[in-house]
Amino acid sequence: MYEYITGRLEEITPTDAIVEACGVGYDLIISLSTFSKIQGMQGRNVKLYTCHQVREDDESLFGFADKAERSVFVQLISVSGVGPGSARMILSAMTADEVKEAVLKGDVNRFKAVKGIGLKTAQRIIIDLKDKIGKGGEDLSFDTAPASSPVREEALGALTMLGFAKPAVEKTLDKLLKEDSSYSLEELIKKALKML
Repeated sequence: MYEYITGRLEEITPTDAIVEACGVGYDLIISLSTFSKIQGMQGRNVKLYTCHQVREDDESLFGFADKAERSVFVQLISVSGVGPGSARMILSAMTADEVKEAVLKGDVNRFKAVKGIGLKTAQRIIIDLKDKIGKGGEDLSFDTAPASSPVREEALGALTMLGFAKPAVEKTLDKLLKEDSSYSLEELIKKALKML
């Protein structure tokens, strides 16, 4: 129904973005992945690709920073037992490329690490999506994570002890270390806490 919305980012939280376009404020439900890509853009124009979901008692508009994330979201909600909320949780814990990689490798534990995803659902995601994602496998571009370091491992241990999900912490730390690999342990943890 709606391909994308371009407009001024009025408000943003880790779960929602309000975009004003032509005098209308659209409340878009977003993942942490999209949040991390647009969080510094408040007051500026953004373009979010959309997925409109209608149920008998609810109407929701989901927003994505890129088409790849939206495509994975649509594939995830096509799996029996995976609703929009669960798909958003998966895309908050993993990037679109990481979801594809986990499906292709049959990594059940990666999906089980996401809150609300049990063994059966994780297996169903892999079985249902392996062929769909496998067909475009040659087009996949996986981000290479930086090599593991003692500082990263210590930060990972500290943040998971605080109760954050391991996949989300790993993604955040990898992003920070890609930007600057010279962070001290304290700097890395402080910056990660702001992003988680």
